[in-house]
Amino acid sequence: MQQFLAAQPSSNGSTAVAAAPPPSPSPLRSRPPRREQQSQSQSIKEATMADEHQELTKAFSGMGGLGVEETALVSALGRWRKQPEKRSQFRRGFPGFFTPPAAAVGAGAIERCSDDYVRHLKTEFARFKNLMVLWAMHPWERDARWAHRALHKKHHPASVLVELACTRTADELLGARRAYHALYHRSLEEDVAYRVKDAAANRLLLGLVSAYRYEGPRVDEELAREEAAALSAGPGAKAQSELVVRVLATRSKPQLRATFRLYRELHSKLLEEEFGGEAPCLREAVRCLESPAKYFGEVIDGAFKEGADKQAKAALTRVVVSRSDADMEEIKEAYLKQHGAKLVDAVAKNTHGHYRDALLAMIGK
Repeated sequence: MQQFLAAQPSSNGSTAVAAAPPPSPSPLRSRPPRREQQSQSQSIKEATMADEHQELTKAFSGMGGLGVEETALVSALGRWRKQPEKRSQFRRGFPGFFTPPAAAVGAGAIERCSDDYVRHLKTEFARFKNLMVLWAMHPWERDARWAHRALHKKHHPASVLVELACTRTADELLGARRAYHALYHRSLEEDVAYRVKDAAANRLLLGLVSAYRYEGPRVDEELAREEAAALSAGPGAKAQSELVVRVLATRSKPQLRATFRLYRELHSKLLEEEFGGEAPCLREAVRCLESPAKYFGEVIDGAFKEGADKQAKAALTRVVVSRSDADMEEIKEAYLKQHGAKLVDAVAKNTHGHYRDALLAMIGK
């Protein structure tokens, strides 16, 4: 190709001829071959899809914690719009939720949702909604509804009734009983008397929910020592059982703590150890009355344990909502002492999405 020279004046008046700059190399030579480009593009696309699948599976599963990542789910709605093949790949890659076509008897060549997993996911999606509804309720109504559920629904532990009766103030418990009247047209005491079948638990729970304890600071040390000695016989005989119920259901909380302290001094063990596994309601009552903050810390930790059942997980919402305005700071201190971790860190690690955010807001830093 012919090169053109440009004439330019030199410093001595003569004309100098300057060569034009060499042509730049063709941009086509610096590009990778088309096949390499396509391969790189395909690799990026596959990696992105894998990341999306992993993110969505984690968000959708509700596993490894309580609640779901709502933000990731909503984002997938937009990213995967008009891309049914992506959803198909997601279903095939999520066997815990979807049954593979070959095993989907009677369902045709589709990936069928697991019924058990659908029920599980409904629960996880509902956690945030339930928490907000409970948060908005009057505390008396909230406690009344929890008590009614414990008495009328299957698989709801009686320990919820013990918790409500032993950790609320006298006026809070009385308010819950009034709310129970208004909501269900009968008394809480009536339902406890007729629906709790175990005789020992019936006597204890009826005494606890009927109580209106003195809440002043006065403690009778002599009485505490006398009752600490009397409680050592345990709940075996009927008369002894009646004594245990009478003490736990009527004495003020400061008086009971003095009794528990003297019991440890006299017998070198905790009173709850006296009752063993045959009297779970008695054990729960002692734990709640002696140290509510420690008790609530253990309940929260139970929600995070592997294999925790539905009721253990639901307890996390119940404790955080009901204690947020009461003794949450004491619970945080007790949790740190018991488990060597901050409560906010444990909740952030074991929960997801808006449910996690709401819990952390209620717990506070």
